[in-house]
Amino acid sequence: MPASSNLSGWRPRAVGLLGGGVIGGGWAARFVLNGVDVRLYARSASTVQRVQKMLANARRAYRRLTLVSLPVEGSLTVVTSVADAVRGVELVQESVPERLELKQPLLAAASQAAAPETLICSSTSGLRPSLLQAEVDHPERMLVAHPFNPVYLLPLVELCAGQQTAPEALVRAAEIYRAVGMYPLVMRKEVDGFIANRLQEAVFREALWLVHDDVATVQEVDDAVRYSFGLRRPVMGPVQGYRVTVAETSARRAMERFAPELKLPWTKLTEVPEFTEAFLDKLAEQSETQLGKLTIPELEQKRDDCLVAVLQGLRAQGYGAGETLALWEQGLRDRLPQLTSGSGPLRTPTRQIPSEWNTQDTESHYPQLFGIATDNLLRYIGVDGEYRSNNGAYRPIEMYLSYLRELYAGDRVQVLTQILGADDMCIRLLHVLTREGDEEAMVTCEQLLVHINTGNGHRGPVQENVRERVLELARLHAELPHPERASENVRLR
Repeated sequence: MPASSNLSGWRPRAVGLLGGGVIGGGWAARFVLNGVDVRLYARSASTVQRVQKMLANARRAYRRLTLVSLPVEGSLTVVTSVADAVRGVELVQESVPERLELKQPLLAAASQAAAPETLICSSTSGLRPSLLQAEVDHPERMLVAHPFNPVYLLPLVELCAGQQTAPEALVRAAEIYRAVGMYPLVMRKEVDGFIANRLQEAVFREALWLVHDDVATVQEVDDAVRYSFGLRRPVMGPVQGYRVTVAETSARRAMERFAPELKLPWTKLTEVPEFTEAFLDKLAEQSETQLGKLTIPELEQKRDDCLVAVLQGLRAQGYGAGETLALWEQGLRDRLPQLTSGSGPLRTPTRQIPSEWNTQDTESHYPQLFGIATDNLLRYIGVDGEYRSNNGAYRPIEMYLSYLRELYAGDRVQVLTQILGADDMCIRLLHVLTREGDEEAMVTCEQLLVHINTGNGHRGPVQENVRERVLELARLHAELPHPERASENVRLR
């Protein structure tokens, strides 16, 4: 009987892992952090250390992945025999190196020691399950469950049956993997390399040829992917992606348009299926089924929304295309017209609340608006790219938000910023978010900024003419009426 059941599948009490390399360690982290006890067959101390390190990495990643409380962690028990690893478990996961002469006897030994109803799965990335079943007792319960690295984060697991695999084994395996947060993809037929690896290796082979022929460097090949179609891959795969590219409402016409191009000698891999009437019909029918009730314009908007989310996530990490986005945004800020006179609160340009604010967690968006207002103030006092490179920058260390009135999609808003206090090292700000034409506060944000020196990363006094400008602006703002919404939640220190 399962230890836990729900609509997304049932979670086993215990699994046995054979192999503790990159994949085996990833499986250990995936199961342990989902509350499943793990019995790991490992014969060296270095293997155990590697798995513990991967488990720590997974904990760190999960803390950032979700705010939902995880179950109590499962136990990790290291054993020194195959029999000890597979007794009393509901699933055995084999992840030793990709050599048939290693896998076959190991799987055979596991099948002899495990209960007849225990599922046995191999993480092989290319060997057909029928080959792996050759020496297995009760081969009907054995199949391939091929994951991707890092196993604890990437959800895909390809399930491939061998000639002797029972259909119910695939169903049970899919339930287990779904219960620990994975996306089981059940293959229609047995094939070397399965689905994802065949696609992945086709791109890899072409990449190698480009480097081999001095067409591009490794860096240029990788950048070509991660700054272009690689960003689309979380949203749509290659077939539907091509259809949206040509913006054809008919899937069949889209495929017909690309057929001649695929025969051009653009790549080393030029063998293409013949675009017969039957094949075109198959592509069109399956593409329409995948599209479902979405129209092409709706799919384009969904693609754009998802790409925005991906780019914003990369921007938060300052990496890849996210770094490009951040640099573009900084350029936009630098080209903004001069803000209004510092004798009164600084006003940001008005902007319209986007439609998704009505359907998403709006509280996460307000800090973005106030961050823009802070950047505008810093630009006003002279903290530009040259200053940041040579002297330092202000960093927010405290923020206190007050939500006073509701905002709705389509509202035009602006932020008024007033310095409540400043010294050689800190600035205390009050941001007030208002609707255009309405001075009533909707949301307020008190913020404390501290000056960080370039180089050592420590707090230090503001330099050059920026010091004079910030202190002069603070003096002017001190003559303004003290804002009613200002509190003492954030103070100079």
